Amino acid sequence: MPDPELTTDRSRRAEAWPVIHAERAALAADLGDLTVEQWATPSLCSGLTVREVLAHLTAGASLNTVRWLAGVIRCRFDFDKQVAMRLAEQLGAAPVETLERFRHVVRSRTKPPLPAIAMLGETIVHGEDIRRPLGIRRSYPVEVVTQVAEYYQGSDLVVVAKGRIGGLKLVAADGPFTTGSGLLVSGPTLALVMAMTGRATYCNDLEGDGVELLRSRCGTTHR
Repeated sequence: MPDPELTTDRSRRAEAWPVIHAERAALAADLGDLTVEQWATPSLCSGLTVREVLAHLTAGASLNTVRWLAGVIRCRFDFDKQVAMRLAEQLGAAPVETLERFRHVVRSRTKPPLPAIAMLGETIVHGEDIRRPLGIRRSYPVEVVTQVAEYYQGSDLVVVAKGRIGGLKLVAADGPFTTGSGLLVSGPTLALVMAMTGRATYCNDLEGDGVELLRSRCGTTHR
């Protein structure tokens, strides 16, 4: 008899991919008319421009487990070095090429050894790393950002999120997400997700006695 938990996990993975594809397509559309200067805008991802973050997303959608492991070994288990190497592979000679490479992987299901929900989180978080500095706003379906929030609140796999929110009670003002206990942090689900993943600027969109503690825990962001 099939294990119900395994069946549910497979179902959730299958459901994540259409959303990932939709979010990638929306991001590609948002970036279609950027100027050269806008492509060079510093992103919210430490040390990277918006163009470099997009190349990073392309790399993640082009890297299967075998290639990921080969890169880890090649970089002698220096994960930051591998990230930089893969980013450089996808950057291209000019912004138009960077965007075209990303468009090519919009419907890809290729991924490193991560769950599909982590790929959705990467797509939304890095999409905001790009959009926010450019003044681009996207209205995400609340059920999508809730799913991402629920993943991050229990995981330190890709980014320290679970550890960052220890001793805090997070409550979404626009959806059902809530987690933890302690000092209150409330606001839009997207802002909670971004603050959980270390983006201090999104603390400006939050309120409650725990906001400043959460802000103090935000720092160098993941890639």
